[in-house]
Amino acid sequence: MDPQTASTSSVIVSEPSEQRPEISVLVPVLDEAETIKLLAAKVAEVLERLGRRFEIIFVDDGSTDETSERVKEAHETDPRVKLVRLRRNFGKAAALCAGLDISAGDMIVTMDGDLQDDPEEIPSFLQQLEEQDLDLVSGWKRDRQDPMSKRYPSKLFNWATRKLAQVDLHDFNCGFKAYRREVLEQISLYGELHRYIPVLASRKGFAVGEIPVVHHARKHGESKYGWDRFYKGLLDLITVLFITRYTRRPLHLFGLIGLGALAVGFGINLYLAILWFNGESLSNRPLLLLGVLLMLLGIQVVTTGLIGEMITLKNFRGSDSYSVKERVL
Repeated sequence: MDPQTASTSSVIVSEPSEQRPEISVLVPVLDEAETIKLLAAKVAEVLERLGRRFEIIFVDDGSTDETSERVKEAHETDPRVKLVRLRRNFGKAAALCAGLDISAGDMIVTMDGDLQDDPEEIPSFLQQLEEQDLDLVSGWKRDRQDPMSKRYPSKLFNWATRKLAQVDLHDFNCGFKAYRREVLEQISLYGELHRYIPVLASRKGFAVGEIPVVHHARKHGESKYGWDRFYKGLLDLITVLFITRYTRRPLHLFGLIGLGALAVGFGINLYLAILWFNGESLSNRPLLLLGVLLMLLGIQVVTTGLIGEMITLKNFRGSDSYSVKERVL
């Protein structure tokens, strides 16, 4: 990941491979002091049953309550519980980046800290990753325990994303996911693009899957998301579609728009030219102005695409255009 919204110091702890965690659970939290200890205990219990080495990393994204103190208390009880505390609220994408920077596991599980995600689902995620040879498994809150004011807009958002991004998932908003480490290391994640990790990963060629997960009603605190997340989500979707389809060939997008405007403007002006040759006056025809404006707009948009192509060529790095799954040297 390459967070552009936060500057955090990385702490790298060198451990022998036999002691290094296999699984890192990343939990971004914001004012979730009431849930920390119970969530840490439940996650540890589940992973201990699997007999896997693990760590649980809580990333405090600028909490104003006692969230960090509760994580420290959990760490005293179980040193596998760790804390990354950000100086202020940078957003979920930056929090995930900060957690990844200090994590050591080859498999990464991300989940919310409000106890709505059930830790008992973690083995199913890991099983799908390993047995189905997937790189990313996303949770699907099929029976979502949230108010209708959140459920129905989310359904609409997910449907639009599925159609436009052409990634066959039901729930892009679900923060409960499991990844192979290389997925997150090869994706530049900033702003609020965390909800589109499956889209970005799919465009990189990673195998993406989905499993239904149990979703509990919130018992403590309140949701940190308002209505603004929907229009921000739409803008982020446009960003994702652009950077995944047209970053390397911007003229394919700008050229299509520009040539379309140019063609319509040319058609209008051709029609008016025929009328003028037949003796009709064009002095009172607003259509003439529209035709000229469309042609000028078309030329400007095509020129913008060409400039984008030159910038791309100048800054192109071959390693950015592919992703290697395996090397045998």
